[in-house]
Amino acid sequence: MRVRVDVEADVRSLSWSDVHGPARGVVYGLLSSHDADLARRLHDEGWNGQSLKPLGMTSPQFRGARRVKGVYTTSADGSVWFGSPAPELAAALVSSLSKRTEIRWGAARLRVRGVALDVTTPSPSGPVELATLTPVIVKGENGYLLPEDELYLDRLRHNLAHKASVLGLPAPTGVRVLEAGPRRKFTVRGAPRIGALVRVSMDADGRFVDALRSWGLGLDTMQGFGWIK
Repeated sequence: MRVRVDVEADVRSLSWSDVHGPARGVVYGLLSSHDADLARRLHDEGWNGQSLKPLGMTSPQFRGARRVKGVYTTSADGSVWFGSPAPELAAALVSSLSKRTEIRWGAARLRVRGVALDVTTPSPSGPVELATLTPVIVKGENGYLLPEDELYLDRLRHNLAHKASVLGLPAPTGVRVLEAGPRRKFTVRGAPRIGALVRVSMDADGRFVDALRSWGLGLDTMQGFGWIK
């Protein structure tokens, strides 16, 4: 399940620490307002006995925002995407979002202008290409990896296989990076997150493709990274 929340910001720009920094707190706040015990269990125990949490979202995305070098500008035409392949979590998000008139995002208040479910035809199994709207985070033993790094594909494949295991679905094969954007760095709760937009191809079960669209690629999907267009 994917849901788009159309928003309008009350500030002209977000501080860079507020682009991705508030995301995790926002999503736990949404879950807690629907079912505090569900939010606590997810935080403390993970999902299906695994540490990974099947939730994805974006940072606020603003269409028509004025371009200013070094500034994350906003507009009256913004959106934040949320999603989860787990029905219980998806239902909690939809229920909570349907009651919201605003979302507090760091120092900004995002007035909710509308909430819309993304209804799409189930994906077929087989070859697929996926491109991301927000940077993908991948880590190795010595820090963050970028698509040109030697171990990037190995770690991305490992993450995909782990997600498939959490969902009880077959892991994809033939994973390749077709295109990558420039290095992007954000600060999240005082620590760096380094990644890049990517377009990847893989051969995958259609159910897993649909799950990824509601979850995202790579790590830190609950911080707004790795969301698929």
